[in-house]
Amino acid sequence: MIVAERKPIKEIISMINGLRKILVLGCKGCVTVCSAGGEREVEILATIIRMDRKKKGEPVEVMERTLVRQCDPEYLDLLSDSIGQFDAVLSMACGVGVNFLADRYPKTVALPALNTKFYGVAEEQGVWSERCAGCGDCILNLTGGLCPVARCSKGLFNGPCGGSVNGKCEISPDIPCVWQLIYDRLKGLNQLDKLDEVLPVKDWGVSPHGGPRKIVREDLKI
Repeated sequence: MIVAERKPIKEIISMINGLRKILVLGCKGCVTVCSAGGEREVEILATIIRMDRKKKGEPVEVMERTLVRQCDPEYLDLLSDSIGQFDAVLSMACGVGVNFLADRYPKTVALPALNTKFYGVAEEQGVWSERCAGCGDCILNLTGGLCPVARCSKGLFNGPCGGSVNGKCEISPDIPCVWQLIYDRLKGLNQLDKLDEVLPVKDWGVSPHGGPRKIVREDLKI
């Protein structure tokens, strides 16, 4: 899932300075799962904004709404009848949602309430960690299902660096060396021969380095 966290309150308050009618818009997708932008978080942020303006003696009208997703047009279009009445929409979706909101409603001020962090997993309650960088050229079949693009601090493709000690990354003792994990996993699967294959230079043209990406499925188009 996409993992995000709420921006500092001071930054959010600064973004909406002078705006009198604001829609705080949540998303029931990934950001709800990581407790960053669901209905509960929308309610909390809206309350904080109201309290801040009351303390300053400044007027504000804050509306709250949470869509199933902000990355699909059928849900975002539900705002079409009311979005024009707001000075801005404070989106609690990931950056994808903010972008799509701005694309869909060009005359609407779209503001991000979250910082989008990474594609990750929930290790335990309240702890998320990165697993995928969305590079567009997956090599997990060669690395035991573990990603060196996202999980190696140096992005190495053919084994660990000289700084790996006792299965830990030299960047921090809290970071496991993914190449040690890859080795251990392939050994357990009796597939260590895969490490004999030298991985070629990666095609970064299919990653974000090649510009915004798009997938078109003709069989799904209407």
